[in-house]
Amino acid sequence: MIKLYQFEACPYCAKVRRKLAQLDLDYEKIEVPRERSKRTKIKELSGQIKVPVIEDSDGTVVNDSAKIVEYLEEKYA
Repeated sequence: MIKLYQFEACPYCAKVRRKLAQLDLDYEKIEVPRERSKRTKIKELSGQIKVPVIEDSDGTVVNDSAKIVEYLEEKYA
């Protein structure tokens, strides 16, 4: 299952959620702290602290909403 590291108010995260819904993909939302200094998990995964970040079931990690949407379209569309 895809894990989406995000927070609800983020418009870039909303873009990714829309694409996941459009492709009818199951995913787990993982809320990250709004305080950037506390985003240790996504820093470990992607090397940066910005959201959104996805972790696919095969271990692929993608950050940046445009790259995530492109990845989802290529793999699941």
